Amino acid sequence: MNGLTRYMFWQLFVGMMLVTTALACVVWLIKSLSIVELIVNTGLSAGTFVYLTGLMMPNFLSMILPWAIFIIITFAYHRMIMDRELVVMRAAGLGQMALAKPAIILSLLVVFVGYALSTYLVPTSWSQFRELRWDARYNFSHVLLREGTFNDVSRGITVYVRERTEDGQLLGVMAHIEKPDGKNETWMAERGALVENEDSARVVMFNGSRQQLTLDTKQLTILYFDQSVLDLASPPEQGHTRHREPRERTMAELYDLDTTGLDQRSIGRYKTEIHTRLAFPWSSLGFAFIALSVLISGSFSRRGEGRRVIAAVLLAGCYQGAMLSIANAAGKNDALYPLIYAITALPILLGLLALIMPGRLRPQARQNTLPTTGQTA
Repeated sequence: MNGLTRYMFWQLFVGMMLVTTALACVVWLIKSLSIVELIVNTGLSAGTFVYLTGLMMPNFLSMILPWAIFIIITFAYHRMIMDRELVVMRAAGLGQMALAKPAIILSLLVVFVGYALSTYLVPTSWSQFRELRWDARYNFSHVLLREGTFNDVSRGITVYVRERTEDGQLLGVMAHIEKPDGKNETWMAERGALVENEDSARVVMFNGSRQQLTLDTKQLTILYFDQSVLDLASPPEQGHTRHREPRERTMAELYDLDTTGLDQRSIGRYKTEIHTRLAFPWSSLGFAFIALSVLISGSFSRRGEGRRVIAAVLLAGCYQGAMLSIANAAGKNDALYPLIYAITALPILLGLLALIMPGRLRPQARQNTLPTTGQTA
């Protein structure tokens, strides 16, 4: 790697790291809003929030890196064109491939990182993220009944506590339970206490009543008690079984898929996940060749560079849309799997052709348009 190539490579590398960091922060800020609601409702610590959002980062990076490499190549080469740096390099004897070499090397490194993300880091981190989020929602070791708030402790069960004392007593307890059989219950008690373990949570109530309303018959029954126990688990008919989605399965699990309980459409989603993990990391190189072929193939012109940048962005958007569309369609039709690889590779092949043979892709200049000297009228 000569001096010019190293100079351009480090310019691109540093810029890509900055763009990736900026995009990751924006996506993290947007996605973390949904986690904030979960943390507030379950009373988990700030450390758990940071850990949960950190587990989402590999998934974000797999989507951000291809666009980061496209953005920095487009920006860097456009700047070097406007500053006439590429004109000087071309005058020094560097060809199209020599100018594109630093971007191609960086894109190949991103491809390798993409494979590490898609085949190992994303499945591992996403599986841990969904497991922890599931535990926070449906396991009762994190239940915290906050005073003065309607707490949705589980599906169909809402608990209100007027006050919590320093010794853990609950004063002014009210709970509403919606049951699938239509017999909704409302519990009220003067005081109570929360008893919890890893598998369940219960509220022991004192001096209260239980009102049961049957929706079909509009019949209301009231039972008064001195002491009773309210189970905060969801009704058995609404039992929760966490389904592991394709993104959190390892490659071995996807290849040796247990299809028990899966319909044909679900099986198609799992098979499509295999092909997208193998093909889509190469999209980083595809985005790079889109930017390179549009910006540096052909002659340099300060006037037309803005149009070239717009054209590169439009092509990149169409490329991303085509990949997402074919991935969705392939989940319903097995015959479309080869198109996942074809669409991913198409910009690479066309961009490589545009860089290697730029003259053959443009109309040849007209020659002999003036009459030869020596001829008489």
